[in-house]
Amino acid sequence: MTGSLAAIAPTIPAPQIQYGQLSPMLLVFGAAIAGVLVEAFSPRPLRRTLHLAITLGSLAGAFILTVFLAGSSSLFGGGRAGNVAAVGAVAIDRPTLFIQGTILVLAFISVLLIAESSHEVSAFAAQAAAVPGSAEEREGLLAGISHTEVYPLTLFAIGGMLLFPAANDLLTMFVALEVLSLPLYLLCGLARRRRLLSQEAAMKYFLLGSFSSAFFLFGVAMLYGFSDSVSLSKIAIAAGGNTQSSVLLYAGIALLGVGLLFKIGAVPFQAWKPDVYQGAPTPVTALMASCTLVSAFGAVLRVFYVAFGQLTWDWRPMMWGIAILTMLGGSIIAITQTDVKRLLAYSSIAQAGYILTGVVAASTAGLSSSMFYLAAYGLAAVGAFAVVTLIRDQSGEAGHLSRWAGLGKRSPLVAGIFAFFLIAFAGIPLTSGFTGKFAVFQAAIAGGALPLVIVGVVSSAILAFPYVRVIVLMFFSEPVLDGPAVVRPSAFTSVAVGIGLLATLVLGVAPEPLLRLAHEAAAQLFVR
Repeated sequence: MTGSLAAIAPTIPAPQIQYGQLSPMLLVFGAAIAGVLVEAFSPRPLRRTLHLAITLGSLAGAFILTVFLAGSSSLFGGGRAGNVAAVGAVAIDRPTLFIQGTILVLAFISVLLIAESSHEVSAFAAQAAAVPGSAEEREGLLAGISHTEVYPLTLFAIGGMLLFPAANDLLTMFVALEVLSLPLYLLCGLARRRRLLSQEAAMKYFLLGSFSSAFFLFGVAMLYGFSDSVSLSKIAIAAGGNTQSSVLLYAGIALLGVGLLFKIGAVPFQAWKPDVYQGAPTPVTALMASCTLVSAFGAVLRVFYVAFGQLTWDWRPMMWGIAILTMLGGSIIAITQTDVKRLLAYSSIAQAGYILTGVVAASTAGLSSSMFYLAAYGLAAVGAFAVVTLIRDQSGEAGHLSRWAGLGKRSPLVAGIFAFFLIAFAGIPLTSGFTGKFAVFQAAIAGGALPLVIVGVVSSAILAFPYVRVIVLMFFSEPVLDGPAVVRPSAFTSVAVGIGLLATLVLGVAPEPLLRLAHEAAAQLFVR
């Protein structure tokens, strides 16, 4: 009887998992699990040291593995095609590795800022331990302020960010979206001083993010109904040879686009960004402004270039309208902002619009310029938020711009560094911002989107006004009497600011190596 059943039942082959190709992501996820174990079982005085070693070590190791994979002749063999891993669920090609390498570098710098914030918590905890009271009361106080759980949460989020742009089917992409989003919802609510504002930001991010995830999943269902598959390559084949009703196809593209455009903060899906950036702890804001933006744009590029690469005439008009609204909306509303983090949030929205002009090009140049812009902007954004952590008063970080008056007279070095990041965001020559804008605008012109570039130039001119206003406020206004102090940066913060400053300058003066690397990576993207 057993033999006859075995003869009838089909044999299910074991899945082939290419662990070597997945090693950077596996290392980050493994470190996140190790961080959970450290949080659960290690002695409290050792937690921060162990977490820091695991987190920074895993990110550095994952970056080394990514570089090794990018240069592996056995993986690419000198041809255009990369590989698919995990039964076709993950695409390992040069655009994926470029974006993953960018995320890992930005994540390493962001973790330095998180580590600095955690060190301040630990110092405050040491003072709190001396407060009179019972052991239970002291333990409760310490437990309430020692947020060492940020390290495994950050690693889980980074792991999701690495998987998101690499996903080769829509279900894997949805899982990655949730893996990167859920830890961020928690991290946004961990600000110590302005706890109500932080928790409000986390709740807004959670609710709006849940709606966007629902739109994304509904779009997946529509596309599955159209193509009978969730694989990007099979969706591309079905879309290219479509001879039936395309209602499901276009509905799926629209709904999928809502979920993806929400993550990059494009208009009209940007409402969450200023509130979350303002309320979240600034190191977490730096992580979102850099790594999350890079990961989300990587997913946008993969979906629209791979799955819908043959439908550019169908989705480009939609992307034109969103890019115009995003550039103008972010630039105009930035003029009215009085909080530095909200100003940087609207700046991030406008920058997303500029990158979308590269996406609209739908070409190798558009892809490579978009990837370069993501790296350049991410490094400058981390550096700018690192400077924000240094300006503090009695209530914590001095976010209101009125408190920054005369900062250039009290601390010309810090004010000068922040001004340099602002002129980079404005796209002034000899900065990475100028090189990035020139690259995406040039690709858009070559792709026939000259009117979009004109809007981008006008938007850049508008956005320069709030930047210049802040610079004038810092250097040409009298300091307020009870103005904030500029704290002495630690080694971690100094490294973060230094890397951002050096990268912004080098990518503005000598951008050729990174541009060439991005172009070589973009040339290998193909429709599977």
